Amino acid sequence: MAQAAFEEVVEDFEFLEDWEDRYRMVIEMGKDMAPMDDALKVPATKVEGCASQVWLHMTPESGIFHFSGDSDALIVKGLIALLHRLYDGLPMTQVQAVDARAELGRLGLNDHLSAQRSNGLRAMIERIREQAA
Repeated sequence: MAQAAFEEVVEDFEFLEDWEDRYRMVIEMGKDMAPMDDALKVPATKVEGCASQVWLHMTPESGIFHFSGDSDALIVKGLIALLHRLYDGLPMTQVQAVDARAELGRLGLNDHLSAQRSNGLRAMIERIREQAA
């Protein structure tokens, strides 16, 4: 089961029937994220395989998984915000157990993202899983 913050997004999406409204919500979530320090936007944190510039910085603390992220594309920053709600705050031992594709599928994203965005999202999920391993 997903974290409470992600479940809230699932519930909000159920009330939004129009995909433009859902996209707006995802974009707003990205805008609301705390900014990532520019000093962390280095080659080591850059996620390859994304059409946009994407950076993810993992900071596990006392066995709890935390990360920050940023992108130069608003919708991608929103996708990072979704992943943040899905993973951030989990015990490190539980990160691998999250089926991110299934969880995000509950939002209907699989049917509404371009192939490039879907590939980028997969790359972000893989980076998160690698860093947590």
